[in-house]
Amino acid sequence: MPEIATISYPESKKNDEANSSHGNGNGVVQLNASQPENAAQNRPEWSNKLEFLMSCISMSVGLGNVWRFPFTAYENGGGAFLIPYLIVLFVIGRPLYYLEMALGQFTSRSSVKIWEVSPLFKGIGIGQLVGTTSVVSYYVSLIALTLHYIFASFASELPWATCKDNWADNCVDSSLVVNEMRDSNSTSGQKVSSSQIYFLDIVLKEKDSIDDGIGAPDWKLTLWLLLAWVVIFLVLVRGVKSSGKVAYFLAIFPYVVLIIILVRALTLEGAVDGVIFFIKPQWGELLNPKVWKEAVVQCFFSLAVGMGPVIMYSSYNNFKHNSYRDAMIVTTLDTFTSLLGGMTIFSILGNLAHNLGIEDISKVVKSGTGLAFISYPDAIAKFDIVPQLFSVLFFFMLFVLGVGSAVALHGAIITAFWDAFPKRKYWHLALILSTIGFCTGLVYITPGGQWILDLVDHYGGTFLIYVLAIIEMVAIFWIYGLDNWCNDIEFMVQRRVGLYWRLCWGLITPLFMIAVFIYSLVEYKWPTYSGQQYPGEALICGIFVFIFGILQVLIWAVWTVTGDSTKESVWGKITKAAKPSSQWGPCTEHTRKAWLKYKEEAKSRRDDIIYAKNHSSIVRKLCVLFGMYDDFIQLDSTRL
Repeated sequence: MPEIATISYPESKKNDEANSSHGNGNGVVQLNASQPENAAQNRPEWSNKLEFLMSCISMSVGLGNVWRFPFTAYENGGGAFLIPYLIVLFVIGRPLYYLEMALGQFTSRSSVKIWEVSPLFKGIGIGQLVGTTSVVSYYVSLIALTLHYIFASFASELPWATCKDNWADNCVDSSLVVNEMRDSNSTSGQKVSSSQIYFLDIVLKEKDSIDDGIGAPDWKLTLWLLLAWVVIFLVLVRGVKSSGKVAYFLAIFPYVVLIIILVRALTLEGAVDGVIFFIKPQWGELLNPKVWKEAVVQCFFSLAVGMGPVIMYSSYNNFKHNSYRDAMIVTTLDTFTSLLGGMTIFSILGNLAHNLGIEDISKVVKSGTGLAFISYPDAIAKFDIVPQLFSVLFFFMLFVLGVGSAVALHGAIITAFWDAFPKRKYWHLALILSTIGFCTGLVYITPGGQWILDLVDHYGGTFLIYVLAIIEMVAIFWIYGLDNWCNDIEFMVQRRVGLYWRLCWGLITPLFMIAVFIYSLVEYKWPTYSGQQYPGEALICGIFVFIFGILQVLIWAVWTVTGDSTKESVWGKITKAAKPSSQWGPCTEHTRKAWLKYKEEAKSRRDDIIYAKNHSSIVRKLCVLFGMYDDFIQLDSTRL
């Protein structure tokens, strides 16, 4: 076994006896010397460091930035939303992202297998799979819509550019400039752009109510949905060996197109008003808890935390990879892209308000999915030079953004099943799960599909994932322990965990998230779609998804405790199940042994200080929180 520089480990009978146990009351895990190497050792790794970084960028920088962020900002007052969002990214998004990236790399396991850190909470990983499956099921249907628009853009005239004879009387051609629009004969009622009518009535054939059902899937959208799933399957067919190669294009191409669209949008009349609406802070809204809640929800969706893909991607890293650097790069780029996407769409909204003669930008179009599939096409239709080219580029960019995120989300599901059934071929699981995903996605391309999409997003993609993330934080930092986790991180990245991370992980982030959750319960209102109430049956289905995901925590906790055949009391079994199992830790044997010795040495240093200063339990916890114990040990990384 390689020696660890600067540390001397005398062999003793006491140490030998300790190494044969599974754990101790201090959360320090011990390795059974006869334990075989974990199967995760044979896990494939990224071909190079850049593939991992590009994959993370393509995962986090997706439709959440260009589609969901703008409409969430739009619904919450533009600039009123921006400041809370940036603060939430700093105190919740970044700490959670780094936590999950480090968890995956440290264990080389999926979002389910990492819970060897505390088997009592294994259900968190299972519940996250339920949430991730919910998100993937509707996410790919949005990709199918982008495919429809890509191929529709090859027409000699963009099909949404002008009103057709059988469209509404108050329809206004999206291709008209402001003077022509004001001179048009569409004066009956509030004007509606042709791009909005095209999306809602022609593409979606959307129903005004789903009281009588959601209808049958549209055959054209079914083909686009099938094509989208085929692309995702092909990207994932060989795991990271294939997805890593595609990641370069998935990560870089969207920026090129987004910048081109932004430059063009800023030249439109009224664009400046839209940008001002987006960036002008409304300080009074900082006291509005609803805005903070929406900022937290958007942060989760944008960074894909609490869903598994961050853990999955980082589990293919080399143990010594600089995950700290990559976490900083990805979270910063994600924020930049959200701002870029926001400026682009609010420039277009400003122009749309100017053209329609509407002073209040917040009332230009309906929010939700339509903001990307109405506002962007409307602006593109006004382009003087080859609008078809810009339309193809834009919707292909949305397609690429969607595929990048969907590959990560779906890959997290496949990897979790692969870890559970390692003898199955990866591509077999990918094919089976992709087929199931396609069949599930048919629900969202029905006339009532957008109703279901919003409902599933609310209960399965937002509420469920958020609650599980709170439990995840509590399990890692308050049960496994902040001191233990910081020791693990410091051993892996050989970098002292700073005060910012300790305060966020140990205190600010979990308390902030709990406070937002309590507010959500106190002010809870039943979800609506376009201001209309859902039928009771639909709400029951949505609530079932949430309860089913949350129940996984309880079910697997009971399963773990009842599976303990020892004669301990029930409380003793619960306490034991909350501690790390013998499988927790690095996957390779020599790294695992070095880690255990490192933790013993770090704990010994910390205990000496506590004993010398006679610190109470509360003082000890505060010292750990503020990083006041000198228990960091510099290793010779070349010999680890």
